[in-house]
Amino acid sequence: MRALLEYMAHELVDTPEAVEIKERVGRHTITYELHVAPDETGKVIGRSGRVAKAIRDLMAVAAARQGKRVHIDIE
Repeated sequence: MRALLEYMAHELVDTPEAVEIKERVGRHTITYELHVAPDETGKVIGRSGRVAKAIRDLMAVAAARQGKRVHIDIE
């Protein structure tokens, strides 16, 4: 799942080398902290949060296939 999030983030921003993902694994949940360049946060969040919601929805489907839940913090 981390690879999926990394791929989506790299495709959305202009400086993919600035993308950082931290992962915390719990018993039934996985939390990802997505860090991008400060001037590109808007590209990842999108207008009214639409892009962020789409990312979270795709990650939720991938997590459900593994019997887990996922939470994504965009910073």
